[in-house]
Amino acid sequence: MKHLLRILIGLIFIISGAVKAIDPMGFSFKLEEYFSPSVFNMPWLEPFALYIAIFVVVLEILLGVMLFLGTQLKFTLFSLIGLCVFFGFLTFYSAYFNKVTDCGCFGDAIKFTPWQSFFKDVALLIGLIFLYFLYRNATSLALRHPISIGGMGIVSIVMSIVIYWGIAHEPIVDFRAYKIGTDMISEKKKINANPDEYRNIYTLKNTKTQEEKRIPQDEYLENDIYWKEGTPWEILSDKTTTELVKEGYASEIKKFKIEKNGIDITEEILNQPKAYLLFAYQPTKLNEAERIKAQNAIKNQAFAMAVTTVPNSFTEIPEALMDGIAIKTIARSNPFILVLENGKIVDKKALKDFKLEE
Repeated sequence: MKHLLRILIGLIFIISGAVKAIDPMGFSFKLEEYFSPSVFNMPWLEPFALYIAIFVVVLEILLGVMLFLGTQLKFTLFSLIGLCVFFGFLTFYSAYFNKVTDCGCFGDAIKFTPWQSFFKDVALLIGLIFLYFLYRNATSLALRHPISIGGMGIVSIVMSIVIYWGIAHEPIVDFRAYKIGTDMISEKKKINANPDEYRNIYTLKNTKTQEEKRIPQDEYLENDIYWKEGTPWEILSDKTTTELVKEGYASEIKKFKIEKNGIDITEEILNQPKAYLLFAYQPTKLNEAERIKAQNAIKNQAFAMAVTTVPNSFTEIPEALMDGIAIKTIARSNPFILVLENGKIVDKKALKDFKLEE
């Protein structure tokens, strides 16, 4: 029984690490969210987010493999318990304070809510502590065993290749909503047919008793005691909030919104027979030679447009603006080129890997 539990938990860590290894840039973006002023307020760590992401991914995979093989059990279990406590703290913080609503535990392959992620970490922590006591007298089940050494070597080589490719190019496997073959128009129709539903929550204050209460907008309108002439109740507008009542069709594509001069031109772009879009979420990091190369790659096409976060970043082709987080969701490279045919994604590559069809 204990061997089965050990193998199962080891596989969970291996899978979790492998998914993040495929997309290390995506995991680093999540860490940047945690380091941002609105969360832990550690912006000085943001430049190191990618290095931290790689370290955590490598640690998670190697420790998972060591647990699976039964290598150096005390060290492995103690290390995984520490890792689990670290992830548990992050997911609890995300859930309780509603920050970073997707921790990226399994990348974009498997989506968890913050509370689901937290309870998953708690379950793993309990399992690891249980294993620690079960194996407290064991040091290793496979120390120096050829299979163990060979397995670790193969894992290390494959992991290094996958991580490098995800950073230098794009993830080997695309788990995102914007993978090649996605029909953006079809997805937009599903989103419009089943939108999210919200309601306003008013905070009211009784000017006589100083009592405060929070009530939905509907309840407020139905009860004239809150708004009829002479009522002691007043709305505290600075405390009015909006909450999600019903989640509609879940798709990251709902964030695909491109604006030019303050006008939404998304539909116009999606209806083009063929559109070449140059995206850059950090255009200020591109030098002049890179800007020229990026624009020259598509500027002779019938419909070519740069989509960025900073106005006037590109001057050789028409330019529009889009939220930086949304751009990062589409692809990880800066810059990259997205090709659409009647709203369907037919190509998506980093600039250095992009070549026009002959």
